[in-house]
Amino acid sequence: MNVKSMAEYAASGETPEILFWVGCAGSFDQRSQKVTRAFVKILNHLNIKFAVLGKEESCTGDPAKRAGNEFVYQMLALQNIEVMNGYGVKKIVTTCPHCFNILKNEYPALGGNYEVIHHSKFLQQLIDEGKIKITEGGIFKGKTITYHDSCYLGRANEIYEAPRKVLEQLDTSLVEMKSCKSRGLCCGAGGAQMFKEEEHGNLRINQERTKEVFESKADIVAAACPFCNTMITDGVKEKNRQDSIKVFDIAELLAAGQGLENIIV
Repeated sequence: MNVKSMAEYAASGETPEILFWVGCAGSFDQRSQKVTRAFVKILNHLNIKFAVLGKEESCTGDPAKRAGNEFVYQMLALQNIEVMNGYGVKKIVTTCPHCFNILKNEYPALGGNYEVIHHSKFLQQLIDEGKIKITEGGIFKGKTITYHDSCYLGRANEIYEAPRKVLEQLDTSLVEMKSCKSRGLCCGAGGAQMFKEEEHGNLRINQERTKEVFESKADIVAAACPFCNTMITDGVKEKNRQDSIKVFDIAELLAAGQGLENIIV
């Protein structure tokens, strides 16, 4: 795939329009790598000038901070800020709400001041500008989609409509789960829970959330967060429903709608 790094742009004296912050999941998790590729395909298709940091990108420090290790968070954050400020980064787009939230709301206190946009909002802007158009009668015709609100995108940053506007472009029906928008239910991975065993209880949070997916009778669950994608996928598989209910990121769905990505729905 054609993906240039900030270092390559700097070597040629150019500056990209945006820095695509890939994140740990988008870089190393096999499932999330598919989301990264889908988003890159959209950017390349629209000839948007973007770059990644590549090996110069470290974890934002969000898991460390949420787990209570402020020292490790600041160490990682300051390292990233030094790299980005060195390249003169102004605008960042990321597919991870956890990266989005901390880059946007907590990096400024350490000297990292950037315009940070989550990819759901970025894609919605491209649709509003008429740059992305979906033809009717595609692979989603007759399918029903439900959208899961990520905590760090929804309640933390009040981004509810952008991902839904993206999904409305697809030739499909959009239904809401019982717990949605400001009353959305966590997938169970937030607050660094993704990286540890849950506390003892009667029911896992992702099981409770997946139960609402089943009740919605949706064929597809749209997510906008790599952690949410993992947790809901696990919940669907636990009930052996993975053949009838698919979990995709909105970037994958939009790329498929444009014929840029082959997915099975």
